Amino acid sequence: MIEAILFMVALIASGLGSVAGYGGGVIIKPVLDALHIMPVSTISFLSGCTVLTMSAISLLRSRGNGVVLHLRTTTPLALGAAAGGLLGKWMFELLRERADESMLGFVQAVLMLITTGFVFFYTIEKEKFPSYCLISISGCFLAGMLLGIVSTFLGIGGGPLNVSLLFFLFSMDAKEAAKNSIFIILLSQTVSLLSALAQHNIPSFAPHHFILMAAGGVAGALLGSSIGKRMDNHAVEKILTGLILLIIVINIYNVICFGMDAVM
Repeated sequence: MIEAILFMVALIASGLGSVAGYGGGVIIKPVLDALHIMPVSTISFLSGCTVLTMSAISLLRSRGNGVVLHLRTTTPLALGAAAGGLLGKWMFELLRERADESMLGFVQAVLMLITTGFVFFYTIEKEKFPSYCLISISGCFLAGMLLGIVSTFLGIGGGPLNVSLLFFLFSMDAKEAAKNSIFIILLSQTVSLLSALAQHNIPSFAPHHFILMAAGGVAGALLGSSIGKRMDNHAVEKILTGLILLIIVINIYNVICFGMDAVM
């Protein structure tokens, strides 16, 4: 039963994440947290691995689809996200050493709820905000570093934050933001995984759980890439808004549940 749940969650999240540029982690993490089928730290790690697999496949499949990858600005943004990811990973491990799984889940759920709340507000009201075309390499790096800290600490890969930042700072449309967000996620998650391996900070997990989630990530990426080619920017924006709203609802549930567990 658990195996089927892990595969389906990874499949659906990665499919939707591939279209929206979310990577899937922002869906996988809160959904599995809500189901309480494994420790919070294990979910964070497996979510990151699934996102890494999905982002690599998604980028390979999206080659030649006509959507531009803005390497001049996205590369320093991705490098900053990778550097920030190391700091976010350190912060996560520091909290894990000082708190039990319930408190760790509660802190992540609260921060994710706040983050996605801001992203949802910006997404539905973004026409009222100015957008920019940031070209400073140092500015891109610092923005990416902030993204990396938050996304790695939360174990979500950065999805909604990446997309909103690409809207705001680089004036990208929905499909451009989605593809460039996946590129950022790929680089930052690669560095995060290598850091975990080097520091031996990998939580215990069943190998077949990892394989099933990775397989779901690959299948979801292939499915999402196929669907994304048939969608216009307006349809992608609808998916972005709907996903954020769903994530907010799940995180409200997680805040309540983890909060009750932490108090008890």
